[in-house]
Amino acid sequence: MASITFKNIPDDLYEQLKKAASANHRSVNSEPLYCLERTYKPTPISAAALAQKASDLRRRVAGKRLSAAEITAAKNEGRA
Repeated sequence: MASITFKNIPDDLYEQLKKAASANHRSVNSEPLYCLERTYKPTPISAAALAQKASDLRRRVAGKRLSAAEITAAKNEGRA
């Protein structure tokens, strides 16, 4: 199995890595490996499973339509 060494990791990024590793009950070494696997070895999903996820999402947001005025207000919020 190959090995890799990361050098010159910014302190703030390393702290985020440590926090993520702790939150996910992984070691600081395992956390970036997990991230790499998720990026480069994505889990294939069947068309049926994807359709089911879309259906579930549609059901969760059903009836929660925003009016044009609400959308405009949200876009303009915080603008000077």
